[in-house]
Amino acid sequence: MPYTLQPDTGIDPNADNIDYIKDHVDTGDRWVLNFGPQHPATHTTLRLVLELDGERVARCTPHIGYLHSGFEKLGEHLDYNQYVTIVSRMNYLSPISNDICWHHCVEKLFGIDVTPKCKVLRTIMAELGRIQDHLLCCGAAALDVGAITGFLYAFNPREKIYDIVDYISGQRFHPDWTRVGGIMKEIPDEEVFKRMVKRFIHGDLAQALDELMKLVERNRIFMDRTQNIGVLSHDEAIAWSATGPIARASGVKRDLRKDEPYLCYQDNWDGNGAEAVKFSVPIATDGDCYSRFLVRAEEIRQSIKIIDQLIDNIPEGETNTFADEKMTKPPKPDVYGSIEGLIQHFELIMTNRGWDAPIGEVYGANETANGELGYYIVGDGSKCAWRVKTRPPSFINYQLMPFLLEGHLLADIVAVLGSLNIVAAELDR
Repeated sequence: MPYTLQPDTGIDPNADNIDYIKDHVDTGDRWVLNFGPQHPATHTTLRLVLELDGERVARCTPHIGYLHSGFEKLGEHLDYNQYVTIVSRMNYLSPISNDICWHHCVEKLFGIDVTPKCKVLRTIMAELGRIQDHLLCCGAAALDVGAITGFLYAFNPREKIYDIVDYISGQRFHPDWTRVGGIMKEIPDEEVFKRMVKRFIHGDLAQALDELMKLVERNRIFMDRTQNIGVLSHDEAIAWSATGPIARASGVKRDLRKDEPYLCYQDNWDGNGAEAVKFSVPIATDGDCYSRFLVRAEEIRQSIKIIDQLIDNIPEGETNTFADEKMTKPPKPDVYGSIEGLIQHFELIMTNRGWDAPIGEVYGANETANGELGYYIVGDGSKCAWRVKTRPPSFINYQLMPFLLEGHLLADIVAVLGSLNIVAAELDR
């Protein structure tokens, strides 16, 4: 007989005091449990107040705010280049994807089109960021249900991505790599960069992904713990504004790389009629934790396919655009070798005169590992935005937790939470 939830107890979902919650629950049938923030699966930053009927979740109330950093407010005090150091900390699983998305939006406000070489490099790094995020999520999905070895298979290759990020930016964890109209500096040696990327995607990554899938894809324990758990239908995914692998695992055929293409995902990206990169968007229909795992694993394979098309075809020429010199920093040789370059560098870095930002508002979004990451910017003509608003996928996806958990067993919580891949810094902006 299917499980039926008991009547509403009248609990205040906004109550933080656990004693208050206990006093307002029928203790004869239900009990209250704090899941997190100290639980390993909640990373010390997520808290779920559970109302349990035996081992069934009758109600789940998520609480956020354990990692509040004022990220959006800082956008009003840092200029359009400086703020990249903040956005990369909003998703610490794939920070370079945040860098690329932020300056995609800023360049949309300024009306700047970056060079073909910059588009290729950004596309490659965006896909490496996607792989970086999916590897952790797929590995943690296995870890949360007891497959520790699967987590190690997925986690170890991420170190190679950190090596690549370190090589191009000088920082492993938070690269802060992009700038208005380009990137922070030229790739030290393109041939070395190409070798590092190709060795990773065809060596360490391919082997690790194969081992992970052999270990868990048809594993009976893993399948029993994830199939028909946390089911989200096609219409429910749309109604809850889900994006990314969560929506696509429920049959929602939407990917911004296809539907609102940018960088090398669009035709004529180099101005000479170059075709968009070819890849497929994985779609599943069951909408459960197992489907979300499979969609992410297949997206890793599609990212490898995208990188393969670009890594040996990096165009010649400038990485940064200098069509409007007031928008981008001049090359270092010009800073050290000409008075014009020195003045321009000084004005951009030290004064308010360098930025000629439009007065207006714009919204720009990229398809990141967890879904649609967008930034809304209101410019007032100064070097800093008047207002910055973030549309982080984790914040939207986290609202699904009560809906997906009700009626499931207590043991299913880690499987559902892991399948959503919540990043706390995106919740507490």
